[in-house]
Amino acid sequence: MEIIKVEDKDKMGYKGLLLLADEDLNMIEKYLHRGDMFALYDGGLKSICVVTNEGGGTCELKNLATYEKWQHKGYGGKLISYISSYYKGKYNVMLVGTGDVPRSINFYQKNGFSLSHRAPGFFINNYSHVMFEDGIQLIDMVYLSKNLNGQSKA
Repeated sequence: MEIIKVEDKDKMGYKGLLLLADEDLNMIEKYLHRGDMFALYDGGLKSICVVTNEGGGTCELKNLATYEKWQHKGYGGKLISYISSYYKGKYNVMLVGTGDVPRSINFYQKNGFSLSHRAPGFFINNYSHVMFEDGIQLIDMVYLSKNLNGQSKA
């Protein structure tokens, strides 16, 4: 298994996989140019993620996608572990936003994130079409946070 940092000029080559996690190319383009992209290979490409600097010692995991046939095999968790180590000392906190879907929230919690806050109506206000995940309409963005400096929250 190998995780590489993707060069800026190559990022759009991963568009198909990026669209699995965020189905609006316009939204992806808003953060892709200002983020770091990492790709996990294990006998071929399995998973990617994009992390952005949000200022104030905070970074955000904006896109984490694994090809469907490779989901539930630990690749997403391995990427989270890698980027958490990579950004430790560079940022204090990593945020991730997801739909209000138990499976997604549980995944992030199992990977060290805790519920933080929510952005009411995010999916309705920022996407041109209704979106569903696991049969649930996405309305609010649920944010989770992970402390990267190894100390527990006060």
